[in-house]
Parts: sequence; structure tokens; C-alpha cells
Amino acid sequence: MNDKLKVNINEYLPLRDVVFNTLRQAILTGEFTPGERLMEIALAERLGVSRTPVREAIRKLELEGLVVMIPRKGAEVARITEKDLRNVLEVRCALEELSASLSCERITEEEKLELRQSLQEFEEAVKSKDVSYIVDKDVEFHDIIFKTTKNDRLIQILNNLREQIYRYRMEYTKDEDYHEVLLKEHKEIYDAIIHNDKEKAMECVKTHIYNQELNVIRSLQEQEDKELTK
Repeated sequence: MNDKLKVNINEYLPLRDVVFNTLRQAILTGEFTPGERLMEIALAERLGVSRTPVREAIRKLELEGLVVMIPRKGAEVARITEKDLRNVLEVRCALEELSASLSCERITEEEKLELRQSLQEFEEAVKSKDVSYIVDKDVEFHDIIFKTTKNDRLIQILNNLREQIYRYRMEYTKDEDYHEVLLKEHKEIYDAIIHNDKEKAMECVKTHIYNQELNVIRSLQEQEDKELTK
């Protein structure tokens, strides 16, 4: 059982929701790995709660597709599949291309400075080699671009997709060799947007997401090869 797992009690939320949020975050950040079994008794003991909120949380996680129930084994963390990856990134690519295009039209000079600051913070994060920190700064960079679109509906849709994307972000950011590529692509997106070059910005975003897809697929294939050789 994961030693890092801790429940953060929130007096405004029912216990079942607190447990759900705790387990969900552990899966999204990779503290629980794909295929790892989720034992109700062990989780309840670890979190200092009864089995009931843990059981309810696991059911909700199953509905979200983050957990699967295996006959005679019980619950385990859902594995990342190429199909799920492609489905999510196809949607992300379309939305982020639109965001980049609108950003080129609507970004203000003040927001250009904000985006530049975010790019610098992302560069510092890459130097730190701290995966969680890099992911956080990656999210912030893209969030600023979304904000500059001034389209509340688009931002809402992107926020709804955020946590599905987060799992893949963690996956490709684990690869240290890929960090410099991420930084280069962020710089290219930044340059295109501050020069209001819509076509270039959309092209850079498409390349950025496509490369992430290739990186995660390669990682999935390597994991499959390791399991086959066991």
C-alpha cells in the first residue's frame, strides 16, 4: 500500500467525497500505478476510515473509468490504453488549436507578459527535474492561453477535460529525455502567440500534442514488452 497516501479532512464535504478525492488524486498523479489492486480493508486502515466510504469511492472511480472491477480479484487501477489516449488527445488537440487561434486574436500586452513569466517558470521547473512541479507549471502555461481566449464556454470545456489529461501529462513528463522537447515546444507556441501568428500557433500546438501522444504510446509499448518478458 502506498506510504504517501493521506486523507485531507474537509469539514464541508461528506467523508465519502473526501475519500473519493484522495483516491482519485492518488491515481491521477501516479501514486497508484495502472493495474495496482485497491484493497478496501488496507485502504480503510491507511486512511483511518471505515470500509463503507472506501467502497463508495471505488464505485465512483469505476464510473469515471479510473478503476476497473476484475472477477475474483476485485478493484484495480485502470490501465492506460492507446485507444483512451487517442480519444482524449484528439479532443484536446481540437480545443487547444482553437484556443491558440483565439489567443492570437485576443491576447493583450499585459497577458503576453504573463505568458512570458509562465514560460520562464516552466523553464525553471524543467531544470528542477521535479515531475509534479513540471506538470503544474505545464498546466499553468496552457491555462493562461485558455484565459486569453476570453471564451468562457471554451475554458469550461477545457477545465472539464483537465483531469483526464492530467494522467497522461504525468506519464510523458516522467521521461527526463523529453523535458527539453517540451520546453522547446512551449517556446514555439509562445513565440507564435505573441506575434499573433494564428497558423503557426495552431501548427505548434498540434505538433506539441502529437509528440506527447507518441511518447506515451512508446512508454505503453515498453511496459507491455516488460510484462511479456516476465
